[in-house]
Amino acid sequence: QVRLVESGGGLVQAGDSLSVSCEAFGQTSHFTQMAWFRQALGKEREFVSAISWIGGSPEYANSVKGRFTISRDYAKKAVYLRMNSLEPEDTGVYYCAARIQYGTGYYYSVNDYDYWGQGTPVTVSS
Repeated sequence: QVRLVESGGGLVQAGDSLSVSCEAFGQTSHFTQMAWFRQALGKEREFVSAISWIGGSPEYANSVKGRFTISRDYAKKAVYLRMNSLEPEDTGVYYCAARIQYGTGYYYSVNDYDYWGQGTPVTVSS
């Protein structure tokens, strides 16, 4: 049984930094990619960033490029998202996701990922 558990969300002010973490429990050797998505109130869940589970250059949404950094610790079965220069538009519930199917490149749709965490809320006040 695979579980993804996010932590680290909170309330910050615009311009602040925050890190969120995702720890995986269970069998993770079949993971190929890990990703962060976010969902603002009343909006669809959107891609934020992804990283290969075994290494490689990460991918970012244009809206967070240069401000967010994704990383992963294979030994700890964890993936992290460091968020700098936060903006009110970054507010939402941040979800960790894992993909098990192999493919070329990165994947940006919620339908491309097989496991999801429960989410951790991030609120950025102006």
